[in-house]
Amino acid sequence: METKTALTVLSGLAQESRLGIFRLLVEVGHQGLFAGEIATRLEIPATTLSFHLKNMSGAGLVVSERQGTSIRYSANFDVMNGLVSYLTANCCGGDLNACAPK
Repeated sequence: METKTALTVLSGLAQESRLGIFRLLVEVGHQGLFAGEIATRLEIPATTLSFHLKNMSGAGLVVSERQGTSIRYSANFDVMNGLVSYLTANCCGGDLNACAPK
């Protein structure tokens, strides 16, 4: 992942509701959730949720799939893992054992 991409992804998470949405989608895994389910679980109005999901889609954080008249959203795990790898690429001078949680 390049620095510019990492900044785009981080900015897509840099808001309380968006971070909550992403964490929820990570928690439920690859099956994702319909927009209405996300709104209900997080108590976010539909129009506000739509705004946040559009922003997150633009940052590459979520993937959407139309199913009939509904849209199912899921976390983009490739982007998430790419960001984590980018952030930890040179951790502790390459000595990953030194970076392990204690």
